Amino acid sequence: MAATDATLRAFFQSSRYAVVGASSNTQKFGHKVFAWYLNHDLPVTPVNPASPSIDVAKQSYPAIKSLSALDNPKETGVSIITPPPVTLKTLEEAKSLGISSIWLQPGTFDDDVLKFAHDSFKVVLAGDGGWGSEGWCILVDGERGLRSAGKL
Repeated sequence: MAATDATLRAFFQSSRYAVVGASSNTQKFGHKVFAWYLNHDLPVTPVNPASPSIDVAKQSYPAIKSLSALDNPKETGVSIITPPPVTLKTLEEAKSLGISSIWLQPGTFDDDVLKFAHDSFKVVLAGDGGWGSEGWCILVDGERGLRSAGKL
């Protein structure tokens, strides 16, 4: 099932967000996506099993090791910026926690990941669509979604 603008709006109905693959490395998309949420004043938690904190603009944010450490997973929309094998394991964990909204950034999925995501979650942004040349990307489509959800 292809994502639509209605899917985009539904993702931003979440009351909080998490970024799996968040990074302090400014060259990585995990950093850029996490910073995007911060720059839009959204409640976001960085997820990185290898780092106790993520630094953005000279400020440090405590990271959690996995989605299981989220306070309210069922209210959390999750952006994922990891290689497909890691993404699949993350999706399995998200499903077990009752998370319903997932955004798979370009490069994070293969056919198996997409099938699992579409079979397991109510809201999935991934693959073809959006306004960018590589498909749905929060850096390109996020503000349109926030506007549509009345959060911008």
